[in-house]
Amino acid sequence: MLNRRHLRVKVLQCLYAFFQSDNDDLTSGEKELLHGIEMIFDLYLFQMMLLVDLAAHEEGIIEGNKMKYLPTHQDLHPNKRLSDNKCLQAIAVDEQVHKLARKRNISWNNERELVRKLMTKIREQHYYQAYMEGEEHDLKDDTYFLLKVINKSILPFEDLHAFYEEKSIYWIDDWELVNMMIIKTLKNTIHSGGTFQLMELYKDPSDKQFAVELFRKTVVHHDSFNRIISEKTVNWDVERIAMMDMIIMEMALTEILKFSEIPVKVSLNEYIELSKMYSTPKSRYFVNGILDKLVEEFIREGKISGNTSGIDDVASE
Repeated sequence: MLNRRHLRVKVLQCLYAFFQSDNDDLTSGEKELLHGIEMIFDLYLFQMMLLVDLAAHEEGIIEGNKMKYLPTHQDLHPNKRLSDNKCLQAIAVDEQVHKLARKRNISWNNERELVRKLMTKIREQHYYQAYMEGEEHDLKDDTYFLLKVINKSILPFEDLHAFYEEKSIYWIDDWELVNMMIIKTLKNTIHSGGTFQLMELYKDPSDKQFAVELFRKTVVHHDSFNRIISEKTVNWDVERIAMMDMIIMEMALTEILKFSEIPVKVSLNEYIELSKMYSTPKSRYFVNGILDKLVEEFIREGKISGNTSGIDDVASE
């Protein structure tokens, strides 16, 4: 589920909070990092359970209409295409989904109004009306309807953004990744012929250790890497360099010097991308320039092997 770029982002966020708080407890910092990563899976489950609750909400309305004192023909013979959606049913009967949701205390029971508002917006959409008025449908039709629900109604629903932001300030950064994973999970249900299966949090078991070691080694070498960077910024007041830029460069040095299995060019490209995403508009040029000088120096001194070809191209993009 998580690629290493996203893990680097989580480490960056955790390091920023760690240094801002003047914390010196590595163990607690690592626990916060792992907790933040685990919460991505919580968001994944929240989104998955939201789909199930939308169908349950619709079913509740259908059953309520049947109980009217004078039900209409439509009340007694409702359109159950949504509640009978084959993909939703596959999720709803999956024991692992519900077991993990209970374990992680993930439920929409206290957010019925939010679910109702979202369902109301969905009903107003042309794609919903077309789906409900359609004739026979199969697993593929049902799944692609859910993909439209996600892309056209869930993703732009601002009340949902606010709900998640209250849960975690980092979930907005995780939002795009998690919804891509939801879409991939649903598509996998088609390919498996209707068998639903949640994705694992880590693509590879070694990725979890990578994140922990990157955090720990960056903290351990914080002072020495700070000095190394300072030597290359003689015309800059280190205290005035954006803290985010410093952390990004320190993470890059950690990866370049302490993770020899990762190609130098890969590490440089990753951290220049992070500077574009999380720091000032000009940061990528500054970060690229400093790291480029340091890598050339490390190669001359035999501290690393490799080359810096292509780095200037990245800076000029």
